[in-house]
Amino acid sequence: MAAVVRQAKRRGLMSSEHFSVDGTMVEAWASHKSVRPKTEGRDEGPPECGGRNAEVNWRGQRSNETHESKTDPEARLYRKSSSAEAKLCYLGHGRTENRHGLLVNVRLTQASGRAEREAALGMAPEIPGRSPRLTLAADKGYDGRRWVRQRHKLQVTPHVAQNRAGRRSAVDGRTTRHEGYRASQRKRKLVEEFCGWAKTVAGLRKARWRGRERVGWLFTLAAAYNLVRMTNLMAATA
Repeated sequence: MAAVVRQAKRRGLMSSEHFSVDGTMVEAWASHKSVRPKTEGRDEGPPECGGRNAEVNWRGQRSNETHESKTDPEARLYRKSSSAEAKLCYLGHGRTENRHGLLVNVRLTQASGRAEREAALGMAPEIPGRSPRLTLAADKGYDGRRWVRQRHKLQVTPHVAQNRAGRRSAVDGRTTRHEGYRASQRKRKLVEEFCGWAKTVAGLRKARWRGRERVGWLFTLAAAYNLVRMTNLMAATA
């Protein structure tokens, strides 16, 4: 992947200053029936009535602290929003540049409420040939004071969508007043195109392997998205 990124930079297809980041769920190859207590010697087993396929309401009865999947122990129960159902999954993270939406870095982590921000922070030093000052666009899920302060320490201007739902945004008018902020908000949707491509073309809507290492390898392989984009871009300028 690093070689492909270098080739894109040599051909002038990649920005060195403006980037976007986002995460997506990768459903694990495991079912809710495989979730059992972590404590040795305990097993919920099938319901007493209705057999193994009986209707059971597990709401509020399972958590990642007390239960795990016996099929894929590294998968975690996670849901994107309060209205969505919890699924056994991992989180895939991608960082794209804002010129053509080419991938700069990908990473797969266990699913948690902090995973997207932590992955974005970990990928920050891994931008090849980065400029002294960068901008990083992201959606409302990244609007947190600690995360924004960490961006500034790394000399990265956080162009994060403001989250004002019953709270004060960590991004104020000193950032949002600039045209560059508005441009970043338009361009950040390019990273969502990779997330959609990974789930459909690359077949990662539901992983076919188990374990973080193997699923992570599959997610990294999905960076072949760059080859498709570069082929189309070079053909258009030929």
